[in-house]
Amino acid sequence: MNSDVEIAGDPLALPHLLPEPSAHPGTVAGYAELIGELAADRASWAPLVRYDPTLRWYHRLRTGPGYEVWLLSWLPGQGSGRHDHGRSCGVFGVLEGELTEHGGGGSRVLGSGTLRVFAPGYVHEVVNDGLEPVVSAHVYAPGLTEMPMHCSVGPGTARDSRRDVPA
Repeated sequence: MNSDVEIAGDPLALPHLLPEPSAHPGTVAGYAELIGELAADRASWAPLVRYDPTLRWYHRLRTGPGYEVWLLSWLPGQGSGRHDHGRSCGVFGVLEGELTEHGGGGSRVLGSGTLRVFAPGYVHEVVNDGLEPVVSAHVYAPGLTEMPMHCSVGPGTARDSRRDVPA
């Protein structure tokens, strides 16, 4: 016997000794991976999507310890309004179509597969400026309990009202 592997055996051959992988993500990278998995599994979310011409449609896909996942649809012209996510941080990604995000000092177009990470207090507005419907997925940690709305008042922003709608 010349090595630890010869003495103890191959640790990879003993899966019962390894910790079980978590069924739930617990990091920003894990949340991003979750959105990537959703994007790759269109059959799991596409039948759930609805389009509402009067309001943005949203559906909570799942919850886990300390997070929740929402599916949103956006018809042309629909937007979130300028808001933050209270004490929640998160990741959102475009699953299908193209959204425009205004915030963080500028505007950016987010196409399918694009992910955005945000911290608590990050103020932005998301809009479907295109001609086609869009579907996005959003992970909030902790789960979204408030969405303070902001209005533009010159160089800064001021809180306007509170809503409980994911964006």
